[in-house]
Amino acid sequence: MKAKETYLKGKSVFTISLIVIGVTILTVYLSGINYNRTITSNLYLSLGIIGMCLFIFMTYGLYKGIGLIDNFPKYKDFKSGDLFSSSGELPDMPSVDIGEGIGGIIVSILLWIAMTILFVFLLIMLEAIFWFSFFVILAMLYWIFFRALKMVFSKSNETKGAFGKSIVYSLGYTILFTGWIFGIVYLVENLK
Repeated sequence: MKAKETYLKGKSVFTISLIVIGVTILTVYLSGINYNRTITSNLYLSLGIIGMCLFIFMTYGLYKGIGLIDNFPKYKDFKSGDLFSSSGELPDMPSVDIGEGIGGIIVSILLWIAMTILFVFLLIMLEAIFWFSFFVILAMLYWIFFRALKMVFSKSNETKGAFGKSIVYSLGYTILFTGWIFGIVYLVENLK
């Protein structure tokens, strides 16, 4: 009889990872206020803690033989206009009470119409930029948190019950997944 394999849901791993990253960064930056650390030092410390958490999580998962299941929501059904849910109609025109005569009223109406058209256009542009940025960030995070971890946990058949092998694989993948970020921070700091 084959032993039952343990699976983690990708959505849960993604959520927990975001919480760990947020709490780590917040803790490091808030604690750095008292010690007057530079932003770069805080970033290195945050990345080190996140890397250590990733290493421990992957080592445990590989040792126990854990797999990942893809249960992320699909974003194919997105329709433009969902964010602001506008009907596409211009808002009702408010009453204009200007004592400057008919010329002031006409100018006020024309400016109001122009500003309404401008704001509608800007909201549409803002929505497009927001959704594009949102989907790019989600795609990057999806790859990092799911595809990368799925690739790691594909080795769990080899490493299940083998603590040394689990550590070696975890160390290698942790260096790959966080090393490039350390490299970018190092290069940016030295190129200033």
